[in-house]
Amino acid sequence: MKSAPYATTLGSIKALIQGLYVSMGQFLRKPVTIQYPEVQGPIDPRFRGEHALTKDEHGHMKCVACYMCATACPAECIHIEAQPAPEGKGWEGRDKIPRSFDIDMLRCIYCGFCVEACPKDAIMMTNKIPVVHDNRKDFIYGIDKLLGHYDEFGRELHKQQLREREAIHERH
Repeated sequence: MKSAPYATTLGSIKALIQGLYVSMGQFLRKPVTIQYPEVQGPIDPRFRGEHALTKDEHGHMKCVACYMCATACPAECIHIEAQPAPEGKGWEGRDKIPRSFDIDMLRCIYCGFCVEACPKDAIMMTNKIPVVHDNRKDFIYGIDKLLGHYDEFGRELHKQQLREREAIHERH
């Protein structure tokens, strides 16, 4: 059975009016565009940004070169070389520390497995957005850069993350 030609025309006009209604509603909304990079939007505190090596109360890095983070990393981007720990205040209970601790950020997938695997909370992910470099060497973050990230971006965030983790453990 054939439908009347005006029925398909009315259906098309109805669909056109509905589409225009939706478009006008979107057109009249306030835009959410921000002028990045001059203005940055809010960053969630759980955002997994660039890595940092944490420090203890003596200012020494917490890493004991146990290789747990390197083992847990699915991208195999963490490379550690160990050396004996120095003697003295703040180094008690440590057999070794890293001589070098490198993360190849071009290989990193920002999964956070390294953070979860570390038994000493020696590595963390800050909420610093990864930066762009113009050569590959700048994407290999060494021990000095990772400790600098902690001083610059991670100290307060790390304390907050530890408090949140303790609160979760207390509830369970």
